[in-house]
Amino acid sequence: MTTVCWFRRDLRVRDHPALLTAREAAGDGAVVALYVLDPALWRTAGAPRLAYLVASLRALDEQLGGRLVVRTGEPATVVPAVAREVGATGVHVSAATEPFGRRRDSMVERALHDAARPVPLVATGSPYAVAPGRLLNRSGTPFQVFTPYRTAWLAHGWHSPATSDRPTTWVPLPSEELPAPEGTPGVTPAGERAATERWQTFLDEGLPGYATHRDRPDLAGTSRLSAALRWGELHPRTLLADLATAERDGDPTTQDSVRVFRSQLAWRDFHADTLWHHPDARSRSLRPVVPDDSWATGPHADAAFDAWCQGRTGYPFVDAGMRELLTTGFMHNRARMVTASFLVKDLHVPWQRGAALFLDRLVDADIAQNQLNWQWVAGTGRDAAPFFRIFHPVTQGRRFDPDGHYVRRWVPELRDIAGASVHEPWLLGLHAPQDYPERLVDHAAERLVALADAAAARAARAEH
Repeated sequence: MTTVCWFRRDLRVRDHPALLTAREAAGDGAVVALYVLDPALWRTAGAPRLAYLVASLRALDEQLGGRLVVRTGEPATVVPAVAREVGATGVHVSAATEPFGRRRDSMVERALHDAARPVPLVATGSPYAVAPGRLLNRSGTPFQVFTPYRTAWLAHGWHSPATSDRPTTWVPLPSEELPAPEGTPGVTPAGERAATERWQTFLDEGLPGYATHRDRPDLAGTSRLSAALRWGELHPRTLLADLATAERDGDPTTQDSVRVFRSQLAWRDFHADTLWHHPDARSRSLRPVVPDDSWATGPHADAAFDAWCQGRTGYPFVDAGMRELLTTGFMHNRARMVTASFLVKDLHVPWQRGAALFLDRLVDADIAQNQLNWQWVAGTGRDAAPFFRIFHPVTQGRRFDPDGHYVRRWVPELRDIAGASVHEPWLLGLHAPQDYPERLVDHAAERLVALADAAAARAARAEH
């Protein structure tokens, strides 16, 4: 028998439940390793993300001995055609959980069912440790707050990594050439093998200091696995199994870092769960925080947004984050929070505009994580930071980039300013760099505007 394993957000060979199921269903037969380049996604995804995707697909093809079958077209047409081409008994996938993927899979399932020879679409596993929609609170409704969700997540647990010693026989079908996107795949190598090496290095060298260094963009304090998780080059369950070993064998400092890292994986699942229950969270605020007419619009707002995009706000820590994004397709998480807060609460631009920019430019752009993290900063999401929590761009820089190394790396105009003074170049008088922009706004004044807008919204809700 022949089966099809349709790769999507699971570009790996190890710990791949859908692939194992396809292999078992094939018996003594073979498996088609299929990837469908969907023009709808190709048109809308940013160039850095597409470049990383192509690099990851090439790495997967190499792992499969050149047997990855790439076809271009609408999945509802391509997948049934490939199944018919090889007489497949089933098409196996990791379950899609985001709105677009769920709609796509429904269409493919119908097309496979309506074929002259119906073939099932079999979903096994998901990109998450605990699949979205699985956990409910005691009243049988979705969790609204992260901490109770994490408690239930930990209590529920997850399967051990899926393994098998049985080799896979791949079907050698004709394949299309992968396109060459205009962007660059970022600063980290793509593919399962590279991600595995990066994870092992982090376990050995980075994990003990993770709890204290993860918020420091001037240090190599994170795993840099966000793109690998987004494309499924590693499964979070694999990471959780290794973390359990590190927690058991490590010292108290390492054990603390394990708990912090595991909590980050729980946040990832929580955001996916929120989007599962609220598909419109992709573009709609889950709760209002300011009056609709308080958002900045018009040419002035557009000019401020463009300056933010280019990293020319006059606030060095914000500008460093945006320029890191422009250059590498990546931004440190602390910088993501500060740049997002600045856009929403200093420039009063709706979070949706910033989220769209991040989706376009981030290598690790993921609809659930991107949109719900933006809603967290904007105060509009589930268990979000309250709107009155407004990140001070100077205080954040001094705290998390205390010597100014991160700013000087990404803002060359400021490289001659020593130490923490780099975070407030406007205080240098005649010594201030001439080619660095003036501050777009006064943070203290705009903070008061944001708080007044939030108070007006609370008052309006109280009246109703």
